[in-house]
Amino acid sequence: MDPADDFDAFYTATARRVVHHVYAYCGNLAEAQDVAQEAYARAWQRWSTVGDYEDPEGWVRTVAWRLSANRHRGLLRWFAARSRLGRTADVPGPNPDRVALLDALRRLPEAQRRVVVLHHLEDLPVAEIARRTGMPAGTVKVYLSRARAALATLLGDDEREDADVVTHP
Repeated sequence: MDPADDFDAFYTATARRVVHHVYAYCGNLAEAQDVAQEAYARAWQRWSTVGDYEDPEGWVRTVAWRLSANRHRGLLRWFAARSRLGRTADVPGPNPDRVALLDALRRLPEAQRRVVVLHHLEDLPVAEIARRTGMPAGTVKVYLSRARAALATLLGDDEREDADVVTHP
């Protein structure tokens, strides 16, 4: 049997048990899955040796157990360090304007959102955006214009309309 096929069969037959074993130890399914995956990756790297062991599943289980224990110790050290720093200042919630802007950006088509972010948040000129995205410069300009109009509508930007109207005394 091909070593890859042999490992695949081993993984299929044992992965569920190893994940359950680690889950029983750490109590977090996502962590158990991550740790088991890392243990199997290490087994794959050494499969020519591990595959010949009497109990390769035991080897993977031991590696997963140790990885989980190391994570746990790391968290304990992190909590101890955080406690020595004292209580952190309360962080205010997100600014309502920022929440509204992010919501409006999510509503834009992906291409328009991309050029708006590149132009307004990364301060890139149209030519650089065109180079990075592979779009013609004219398309970038059109997307910027459409995105600005859509954002003005989504954000209820009445100031823009007021700025277009010039009043004389």
